[in-house]
Amino acid sequence: MRVPTRPMLARVRNILLSLCAVIAMGPPVAAQTSVEEFYKGKQIRLVISSSAGGGYDRYGRLVARYIGKYIPGNPTLIPSNMPGAGGLAATSYVYAVAPKDGTVIGAVAAGSALDKLIGEREKVNFDPLRINYIGSANSEVFTCLVRDDSPIRSFSQSFDQELLLGSSGGTTRDMPVLLTSVLGAKIRLVAGYKGTNEISLAIERGEVQGLCGMGWTSIKSQKPDWFAEKKVRVLLQEATKGADDLNAQRVPLSIDFAKTPEQRAIMELVYAQGVFTRPFMVAPEVPTERVQALREAFMKALADPAAIEEAEKQKLEITAISGENLQEMVRKLYAMDPAIHDKARAALGYGK
Repeated sequence: MRVPTRPMLARVRNILLSLCAVIAMGPPVAAQTSVEEFYKGKQIRLVISSSAGGGYDRYGRLVARYIGKYIPGNPTLIPSNMPGAGGLAATSYVYAVAPKDGTVIGAVAAGSALDKLIGEREKVNFDPLRINYIGSANSEVFTCLVRDDSPIRSFSQSFDQELLLGSSGGTTRDMPVLLTSVLGAKIRLVAGYKGTNEISLAIERGEVQGLCGMGWTSIKSQKPDWFAEKKVRVLLQEATKGADDLNAQRVPLSIDFAKTPEQRAIMELVYAQGVFTRPFMVAPEVPTERVQALREAFMKALADPAAIEEAEKQKLEITAISGENLQEMVRKLYAMDPAIHDKARAALGYGK
């Protein structure tokens, strides 16, 4: 197995930063008419891969309230929650079980795009490269935070003292495992929570000291009182580039604790999902003209002044990525050197 070289590391970083050009040409008039006729009077089910109240739920419902306005035929959107398997349950359902005609959209976990690459491959019964991505609603900086009464005051202390964290799978499992296996942090996970909303309640009850792998935007929007009343402290930013406000507070980046180029490359690959944190998708079999219509509607919905105003009230940050760009980003990640894939997968505890 090859040791990552400098060009390989550069490719990892370029993949995280690059976006392909947005396809400007819309569908032909005949296809547009066909799409309108199909969706007129119909309902679209939006399957959300988390429990109610979490970040994925809030972004999913925000999109559901506005996208129907821009889909030809103006169908009604019906959100529903399908948590489970760290977000894989919803992706699997939309990919393999739900109708393949464009009447079911998944608001899925970012890890769904990477699990076949660096996760539990045997549990992934879909091909991320065949998924039709509609877009992503925002990019995110994952964080580690603890109760203010935790004896651990800085991340450096976790190398000597055990940190007890809650986990619902997905990034709340993978991010702390990465810190343990790559950097040597002492972290013990309490698993079994349905979502970050339930982990937050466990933190408030004192069942766990904190959590890692929750997006900074989600935490701020869901628990503003935690920071106003100084109930918690952010120990670490789990990203290649931190959030402006956390950087101003000098909250360190986990990647800066890497001791070797290989460690850094592994962490950069895992953190790639932070670039497209809120992906939306439909099944591979959905007709091309409907996929294109949904992609265009997605971008218009998140640019809608009313949607932007609502997002600001909920303290949700919108950094929309088009479906075409997201599709290309996923393709590039899978085209990387397999040695990096294998090392990242091993670091997450899914294989050697």
